[in-house]
Amino acid sequence: MADQFDVIVIGAGPPGEVAAGRCADGGLAVALVERELVGGECSYWACIPSKTLIRPGDVLAAARRVPGAAEAVTGRLDAAAAFAQRDYMTSDWNDAGALDWVEQEGIELVRGSGRLAGARNVAVELADGGRRSLTARRAVVLAVGSAPSIPPVPGLAEARPWDNRGATGATEVPGRLVVLGGGPVGCELSQAFRRLGSQVTVVNRGERLLAREEPFAGREVKDAFEAEGIAVRTRTQVASVRRDRPGGPVTVALGDGDEVVGDEVLVAAGRRPRTGDVGLDTVGLAGDGPVRVDRRLRAEGVDGGWLYAVGDCNGLAPLTHMGKYQGRVAGDAILGRDVSDLADHGVVPRVTFTDPQVCAVGPTEAEARRSGADVKVVRTDTGGVPGAYVQGNGIAGTSQLIVDQGRRMVVGATFTGPGTQELLHSATVAVAGQVPLERLWHAVPSFPTVSEVWLRLLEAYGL
Repeated sequence: MADQFDVIVIGAGPPGEVAAGRCADGGLAVALVERELVGGECSYWACIPSKTLIRPGDVLAAARRVPGAAEAVTGRLDAAAAFAQRDYMTSDWNDAGALDWVEQEGIELVRGSGRLAGARNVAVELADGGRRSLTARRAVVLAVGSAPSIPPVPGLAEARPWDNRGATGATEVPGRLVVLGGGPVGCELSQAFRRLGSQVTVVNRGERLLAREEPFAGREVKDAFEAEGIAVRTRTQVASVRRDRPGGPVTVALGDGDEVVGDEVLVAAGRRPRTGDVGLDTVGLAGDGPVRVDRRLRAEGVDGGWLYAVGDCNGLAPLTHMGKYQGRVAGDAILGRDVSDLADHGVVPRVTFTDPQVCAVGPTEAEARRSGADVKVVRTDTGGVPGAYVQGNGIAGTSQLIVDQGRRMVVGATFTGPGTQELLHSATVAVAGQVPLERLWHAVPSFPTVSEVWLRLLEAYGL
């Protein structure tokens, strides 16, 4: 007889945790299946450790912008201390602290690899080598996340490159680091390791860094990188990679005939859903790629509407906060509440934690225009308000709003500059809440804060 639960969640990263907790709080019996650590990629190998390693360089750079504080900065970053703080923040890759929450919620944790085995059935290969068969009376939630993509470059896999786990779990700073990819992960870790002491070269096959954001964002990050001594090679293909001996240097041959040598090479070329071995074929779905879902996060093409997919595995918005949001939506849908996913369809907030930071919500200008909307774009200098002046000298960046002229509402926003992350949620509220400009004008920014860029932007629009 199979073990029976109301809901089975496969994957205990943040999206799966939220879905499981939502269902348990609603009185359902929940099993949570996890093959590694409760807390998932974000907690142990991505968001938390990477931002912890980024933080020391950010603080030092901020101090150096402030006369009086700059004179007190006389040393270099202590990489060993930064790694020790990273270990503390990841609980030394031990999830014992997360188990209290699981127990308090009354959720049954099943340690092992879970895969679908037909309608509402989940087969688990247990961590101890055994097997367990689970049946869901109401729903199964896939929250299996994503894995890094390794491009089919000759010699790359054999060179044992770092992926995000290798970089965030590093115990030493490589003297030379070659980063393949100019997206958020590549950019964040490039600057983090440069500030920790590496000589860093970024190789990006595209024309600009952060290609999914506004063009000015990529240009500003590139300029900042080069000012810090990071070499940036754009529009550059990688022809091959070679590491002649374990632990030895890595030679990256470029398509233009040049070579770059590093002590480590980090591949930051995107991620793919971990759906290749979760049994999708047993329920009539394709065995790889993202799971297509409807507005209630139910997998399309599955009779009975019992299968849900949240987080990276559905391909909507591979960001931790969006996965957690999806977990809430799916949990409420399973509980029978009237709910619909709205945020994944035009209101996705995102932050790249470089210096300058790149913070955005909604579409870019190009995306908005491609949609056919009549939009007006206004910009102002992020560093041009008194609130920025008091943060220090040399504060720069761009603040931009995209306004739908027909509805007279903000549909997108981008902020670049040091520490602009806290500007983003106000833009997210304006976009998600569809706040009319005439009403938004009465949201008065405090003085002197950087939020005064909102006033400058609305003035630039004509209010």
